[in-house]
Amino acid sequence: MTSSKFSPAPGERAIGIAKCEAPGHGQYETKQVEQFDGGWKATECPRCRWEALNLQCEGSVRDAAYAEKEAEELNRDLFATGITPRFRGCTFDSFITNAESAKVRAQSICRRYAEEFEGHYRAGRALMLLGEVGNGKTHLSCAILQHVVREYGAKGLIVTAEAIMQAVTDSFRSNAGPSKSGLLAELAAVDLLVIDEVGMHTPRPGKDFMPSLLHEVIDRRYQLVRPTILISNQDREQLPAYIGPRAMDRLRENGGLLAPFTWSSARVGGVV
Repeated sequence: MTSSKFSPAPGERAIGIAKCEAPGHGQYETKQVEQFDGGWKATECPRCRWEALNLQCEGSVRDAAYAEKEAEELNRDLFATGITPRFRGCTFDSFITNAESAKVRAQSICRRYAEEFEGHYRAGRALMLLGEVGNGKTHLSCAILQHVVREYGAKGLIVTAEAIMQAVTDSFRSNAGPSKSGLLAELAAVDLLVIDEVGMHTPRPGKDFMPSLLHEVIDRRYQLVRPTILISNQDREQLPAYIGPRAMDRLRENGGLLAPFTWSSARVGGVV
């Protein structure tokens, strides 16, 4: 399996040696695999699994084996999104609106984007979540990611702008890791990319590497007709200073969507 700079894999921890009672199977190494919901799951006899998937087994046995295989693949895909434990429980329904119209509107835009993702994917249609820090943009973007992975089998990733820049900067310093072109190819390959915390740094005219780098990421996905979600605490007038005016045009093109988060932070006294 190819290693990824941005997409983590489930953790594994060895348990020891187990014995399968099926004829001829004997002992096998067993381990626990980290689950996206926070638990750990022990592996079972690999020969039993192989036989259930490949031999003429009883229908219920085969169906159970395929269901287990699909669950493992989904767990890997959810981990690969890069959604951190803090945001793994984020759903559209857990986003607290208190019936406030601005919050209801933002929630509705994000939910519809997820539910209509097939059309947005085909069009390469972007979505921008813009507003103050701490008002639920990352919450709703993670809800979108989980929905498209679970319901459409899509490959998704959320990564901060700073993490992209750090990875590329590191690639200039070492020949051991992935190259810049390899990193950009990885960011271009996923079905849905979420770039978080855009505009958190102070722009330095003529010396700022970030806008040109983010433009490369956004433009490459634009050329491949792949959708991008961008999250920023800057408004639509300020944002071009952080990603470049051409990247802004790319995000707006073909009916690009905007969800405004116009209320103040919810981190004081509550969480959305």
